[in-house]
Amino acid sequence: MADASRPPLRAVLGTLVFVALVPGTVVGLVPWWLARATPPAERFAGWAAPAAGVLLIAAALPLFLAFVARFVWEGHGTPAPIAPTERLVVGGPFRWVRNPGYVAVVALVVGQGLLYGSPRVLVYAACLWLAFHLFVLLYEEPTLRRTYGVEYDDYCRRVSRWVPHRPAGGSGGGVPLG
Repeated sequence: MADASRPPLRAVLGTLVFVALVPGTVVGLVPWWLARATPPAERFAGWAAPAAGVLLIAAALPLFLAFVARFVWEGHGTPAPIAPTERLVVGGPFRWVRNPGYVAVVALVVGQGLLYGSPRVLVYAACLWLAFHLFVLLYEEPTLRRTYGVEYDDYCRRVSRWVPHRPAGGSGGGVPLG
């Protein structure tokens, strides 16, 4: 008999493969390639931008890792739409913002744009956010609403889509969004 508190092996393996392929490309390979393609004359000068980039990456990486871990351990699924969670994930960073994975990915890419001094990477980060926003509005939210119904609607009333808020009273919800 399987332990209900332990995530299924398919969730662990699926998440590892997904993270290596999708965020590995979106967050690692593409920014690196764009930064290498940025001519020296277009790069930011000085130390402030790279220092801010390092700080942003250092803040966003734990958020991304917590997001991935929650999908596996709390949701018993993966971040990949083809292998979704079995349960609505509302713990950890999901108490503060409904889309912590997308927030973390955009922050990681912005951090790299600053670190590399590359305006091209920053433009890519803005395009990523727009793509994520459209995906959330047109696919994710309608799918979650159909799958989880009132539970998801209640969650949406408590927690903001993009702007993190401190959970109200530590009960797992954010500020009311009215």
